[in-house]
Amino acid sequence: MAFATMLLWILSGSLVLFGSFDVWYFLRGSWMVITSWFQRPVRDVLAEQVVHGRVLLHDLDFMCHMNNARYLRECDFARYAHCTRNGLFLAARALDATMLVGATTIRYRRSLALGEAFELRTRIVAWDEKSFYLEQRFVSKSDGFVSAVMLCRQNVIRGNPQKILEHLCKRKVDCPEISEDLQHWIRFISASSQALRAESGLDEKTK
Repeated sequence: MAFATMLLWILSGSLVLFGSFDVWYFLRGSWMVITSWFQRPVRDVLAEQVVHGRVLLHDLDFMCHMNNARYLRECDFARYAHCTRNGLFLAARALDATMLVGATTIRYRRSLALGEAFELRTRIVAWDEKSFYLEQRFVSKSDGFVSAVMLCRQNVIRGNPQKILEHLCKRKVDCPEISEDLQHWIRFISASSQALRAESGLDEKTK
């Protein structure tokens, strides 16, 4: 009787936990950081890093292909691995800085089907006084086709990218040339922010 009661409490607690929190997200995110921590460090902060994945049943939507939202979730996990292996997380923490996603845009080019294996390639493409800009590509292992590509603006709070890079690399790191499409996207973000501030009656210095 005592065992049955204890089992009932465990099951009830599990239902409440899984119903209230995205438990699998936190478990997977923690697993990515832990496993990346024990992998060989990536000394070149601009180097592309690869995370391997496969479309599983829980990734599917009503169209029986990988759900649009799952791409963003996978990108989250890949960035955890990326910033752990190249040391960005630790460098930011040492400077009491925090990195938060400020904007993303994703282009879907071809569906990823159930069971399809893919590589998720992440790299830093540029930075400015406030943010890092990362590109993430879903590349099918079957034929090398880029199924989706995402740009991510990673804002730095209480710091700036250049100081983090100098702390990490112990030298000045030059920003790569910003591509035309990235420049367009940065200008779009700026224009959107200005329009939203004006709509809200806020001044230019207010975020």
